[in-house]
Amino acid sequence: MSSHIETQAKELYEKANKIMEKFDGVVPQDFKNEFFNFVSKINLSLIEDKDNFYGYFLFNMSREIKFDISSPSSISFKGAKYIIYFNPAIFLKLNIKQMETTIKHEILHIVSLHLVRAKELNGRYKKLAVNMAMDIVVNQYLNYLPEYSTTLEWVNINYSLKLKPYETFEYYLEKIQIELDLLEENEDDEEFENDDFQNIETEYDPEKTHDMWKYSNDIDENTLVEFTKKFISESQKGKIPDYLEGIISSIENKNGELPWNLYLKKLLGTVESNKKKTTTRRNRRQPNRLDLRGELRRHKPEIAVAIDISGSISNEEFKQAIKEVLNIVKNNNHEITIIECDNEIKRVYKVKTINDIKDRISVGGGTKFTPVFEYANGKKINLLIYFTDGKGEERLKLIPIGYKILWVISGRGDKLSLHEPYGAVKKLSSVIVKNSELDINDLKTDGYSMNSQQPIL
Repeated sequence: MSSHIETQAKELYEKANKIMEKFDGVVPQDFKNEFFNFVSKINLSLIEDKDNFYGYFLFNMSREIKFDISSPSSISFKGAKYIIYFNPAIFLKLNIKQMETTIKHEILHIVSLHLVRAKELNGRYKKLAVNMAMDIVVNQYLNYLPEYSTTLEWVNINYSLKLKPYETFEYYLEKIQIELDLLEENEDDEEFENDDFQNIETEYDPEKTHDMWKYSNDIDENTLVEFTKKFISESQKGKIPDYLEGIISSIENKNGELPWNLYLKKLLGTVESNKKKTTTRRNRRQPNRLDLRGELRRHKPEIAVAIDISGSISNEEFKQAIKEVLNIVKNNNHEITIIECDNEIKRVYKVKTINDIKDRISVGGGTKFTPVFEYANGKKINLLIYFTDGKGEERLKLIPIGYKILWVISGRGDKLSLHEPYGAVKKLSSVIVKNSELDINDLKTDGYSMNSQQPIL
């Protein structure tokens, strides 16, 4: 059957070339019928595969042909359906295993909620950085990739990086963004501007590979997550790979809120920062005055991280959370102040790396939030992140002034006791406990990124 499919692929490729010679934007119906019949055979092969999840997921997707996408396939969400698009000019040049892989690639983007992530990050990071980071994440779980695929090894070689395998999406994004900034320091990033696909594409382009995502229906995140859960439920007909189980579990437990660490990134973008003078930019108010220097934002917000040491949050939970905070602000020449408090402040110290984190003072007792805010009100703090199980006072004895607040409730906590939190309240991801002992390798963070999902060999 494999040789028959390969023969059919060659015949279809020849027909596709003839269509492209006189392409007027309309794909002939007879070619559509023949091509989708071919895709159905691949779909059947995926259903018969041991990883039949992908086959059943594809079975529930709508299919369209687009000669103007810069990848063998792409996806979008329209009319309560996920749609998979094929560019025959690129797709039909692959062998059968590679065709199956490119379909799995698109489905992994869906179940990793990358369509949601791309929309959230649009304009904040270079499009190429987002595309490559997402592709690195999903391609680490796939075999038989096309030779041009964006893989960890390819990015390391071509961008002189030393990215580690099976890290979070955020890790890859930040590293690649920094490198692209260095390479293109004086160039503006091009965003999606052209809404009319006209040109026939015959080669893969990593910067354009996810362009179809922006044509998805403009629906809220919660709705898209619920639709994704439905697609996943209808596709689970047999045993699924271990890495997929972890991804699916994180989606099923998701309540649709932006995870605390992503919310923190978003919040940092709104925090006022000091400015520095520069001779490379003219003064915006008086551009003709060459004697006046312009200004650049320093992006060095003063961040305080308070930790409830009353015994409600484990050291491992806190260290993992602080590690994420440090990763988020590591490019800002930051210095973070740690505040340990139960019913009063016990210790305050500065940290710059994870190695600076001290073991918490071993104490117990009640919790009061007010002492931390008394301290913060007297300092030049831009942002306060408070890790707690949420149990404490119902009202603060003073109003926080001059800084933003993010409450992060422990995985063991339920809700914040304060009637007026004066900031956002987010949930810390649950921690997997083995034999009542916590190991740093057991910690799982937010389900968006397929974190720590190294395949079990």
